[in-house]
Amino acid sequence: MERKSANSENLTAEYIRSLMRRRKADSHKGDYGHAMLISGSYGMMGAAVLASKACIRSGAGLLTTHIPSCGYQIMQVSAPEVMCSVDPSHNFFSASPPLERYDAVAVGPGLGTNPETVRAMEVLLRSKPANLIIDADAINILAKNRDLLPLLPKGTIFTPHKMEFSRLTGEVVTEENRRKLQSEFSHKYSAVVVLKGAGTTVSSPKGEYFVNTTGNPGMATAGSGDVLTGVLLALLAQGYTLVEAACIGVYVHGLAGDMAAEDIGEISLISGDLIEYLPDAFREMI
Repeated sequence: MERKSANSENLTAEYIRSLMRRRKADSHKGDYGHAMLISGSYGMMGAAVLASKACIRSGAGLLTTHIPSCGYQIMQVSAPEVMCSVDPSHNFFSASPPLERYDAVAVGPGLGTNPETVRAMEVLLRSKPANLIIDADAINILAKNRDLLPLLPKGTIFTPHKMEFSRLTGEVVTEENRRKLQSEFSHKYSAVVVLKGAGTTVSSPKGEYFVNTTGNPGMATAGSGDVLTGVLLALLAQGYTLVEAACIGVYVHGLAGDMAAEDIGEISLISGDLIEYLPDAFREMI
């Protein structure tokens, strides 16, 4: 691993391989965790499908995706390996399901910010789920309803891009201040922050700071972040720590993008391609 500065590391293939675990010959699906994804709304069910497919491609033993009823047929046809939990609302997330049985929970892709969704987010946070990932519209809800931030359970992963993180912190994120803002947020909320973009960075409550070295401009496309959320969710469900999951997830996600770009080209790369290349990326790391 190449050192950048005190407590700062470049993520390399060697380091990621040192974190990866091989599967035992006598294992079964229960050994690799049951994940819960809360995702989707009317007109944005693609985000739920992408995140779900990425999760099951990244090794989760079981995945249940909580979706509005408008997305039930879409999910069952698009990802038959995924179990569905159906929200009372037809169009959006309005009621948090019981979360105690799940090893990891992700919320946000394609969620929308309906007032009922905000209330459901509060219920979710008050239940203190273990191994929680907050992404996309779930981040935007917290940015607009800052009174919910104190409810955050310790051990949460945030996955904002720069604009979302600017809304969340109330400060414009630049290359000059990103590490300071990211590290301060991680410390204040005992959270791991994955700040997405060219050279995605990972910060931890302990002051660790990692810089990703994979990825390319072709990944600047709709749905790329949804795929990352699915990858991270699968890794958490399998028992990786928050920091391990974040580091492995961003590296493998970027590597899948690099492999896709090599075959398809950056211009034509779409987020579904990332899912198709995840098996090759994971195989490269074992």
